[in-house]
Order: sequence, then C-alpha cells, then structure tokens
Amino acid sequence: MQQIINFIIRNKRFLLFLFLFSVSIIFTIQSHSYHKSKFINSANFLTGGVYNSFNNLSAYFNLKSQNQLLTEENNCLKSILYNSESTKDSVFIDSISFRKTYKFTNANIIKNSYSATDNVLLINKGIKDSIKEDFGVITSKGVLGIIDDTSGNYSTVISILNTTSQISAQLKKTNHFGSLTWNGGSPNIVQLIDVEKIAPVAEGDTIVTSGRSSIFPKGIPIGIIQNFELDVAENYYEINVKLFNDMTNLEHVYIIKNGDAEEITNLLNQTNE
Repeated sequence: MQQIINFIIRNKRFLLFLFLFSVSIIFTIQSHSYHKSKFINSANFLTGGVYNSFNNLSAYFNLKSQNQLLTEENNCLKSILYNSESTKDSVFIDSISFRKTYKFTNANIIKNSYSATDNVLLINKGIKDSIKEDFGVITSKGVLGIIDDTSGNYSTVISILNTTSQISAQLKKTNHFGSLTWNGGSPNIVQLIDVEKIAPVAEGDTIVTSGRSSIFPKGIPIGIIQNFELDVAENYYEINVKLFNDMTNLEHVYIIKNGDAEEITNLLNQTNE
C-alpha cells in the first residue's frame, strides 16, 4: 500500500494531467455528435474483433458436435428423400399414416482396406445400435457396401471393392439393370454386367441402385460410365463404372435399414419352397 501511495505522490502531476485529459475527451465526445459517432464506431470495431476471435475459437472446438448435428440432419433428409422416392407415383400421401420404410443411421469407418481383392471395412456401430446383417451402407456420394457381420459395438462391411460383392444397379435414365461387381483392378472402377445390348448405353451416363432388392432404395448414386463393350456372346454389355466415392478416403457413412426387408425375404422364401 505504501508503494502505491509513493507512486501517486511521485507522479501526481502526470496522473492529474491524465485525469483532466480523460475528462476533456469525455466532454468532447458527449457534446459533439461527430466525435461521439466516431468513438462508438471505434469501440464497436475493437469489441467486434475480440468477440469474433472468441467466436472463431469456440466454433473450432465445437466442430465435432456440429458435425454430429449435420450427420443427424442428413439422416433425416435422406429418409425423406428415399422414402418419398418409393411413393413418388402416389397422387396423395397422408403424412400421418405414411410409414417410413427406410431408416438411416450414421457411423464412422475405423478401418478401411482397398488394396486387397476381398476388401472389408470396419465401422463403429453394431447390435447395440440395432444394426444387423444385410443392411446397406452408403456415403454422401454413393454406395459403399453391405453389412456382413456385427458385434455389440462394431460391424464389418463387405465393400463394393470385393470380388464377392453383387449389387443390383441400373442406368439412371432408363430401367435397364444389371449386377454391379468388381474385377479386383482399380479401386476407382467397378463393373456393371448383364445389361442387355438393347439398352441405350453411353459414356458419361450415371449408374444408380435399381431398388430391386431389400437392401438399397432405388436411385442411390454409384458412378458414371467410363467405357463399355459387349460380352463374348454379344448379348450383354460389360460396363466399367467410375465411382463417385473415393474409396481410399472414407470416414462418415450412413447405414440403411429397410423396415420391409424381413417381410420381403419371408415372402420370397415361401415362393421358392
């Protein structure tokens, strides 16, 4: 305390000058609208810059939670999109009684292989999240694969880059369809086979899921036609499809549950007996 008093006594003239100078500035700002507006603008600039810096810092640390919110919103939008696709020919849809066939669950890939011929991915959702075998898996860009096995917290996914994988796909502009396979070559190219030669195939055409299974809804993007040729018998096209997905750089995925899958499977089994 004594040091503070001594400091004031030693610098009393300078401190008095600062006090009177401050009072004069305040009176000047209060009595002149021009000076007042300039002062307010300067104060807003300084405080705005500080608040903006703190906001940017806070936003950076909240990226994880914001990404979670975005994926949940995407789930909702995808449910609306692909459920409406299955009923788009209806004249009227009762929003109360309409039952959503497809449900989407977001997940993250924690292991990805793409250099082998039988590639399997690992995701961080499993039985505890109501995930089962034969659920479809997609990304925001297109089809990824099908759930093969599950544990409590994890699931394995047979990638479309797996020589045993077969997914029903079609030309987006027509209903001509075939089977999507992979020959073990480039991780960016898959093959669409068994498309009849009467189909109007052209390079650059988009390939999507056909909806002819209980796994994927119709219209999920897969890729575009890179090139094509007829098979040996010249009855069907063999088409190389360049994937929309970069299979070497994947993180967020969506798991598709078809609420009608069990009913469809049971009916088909009864038919085949």
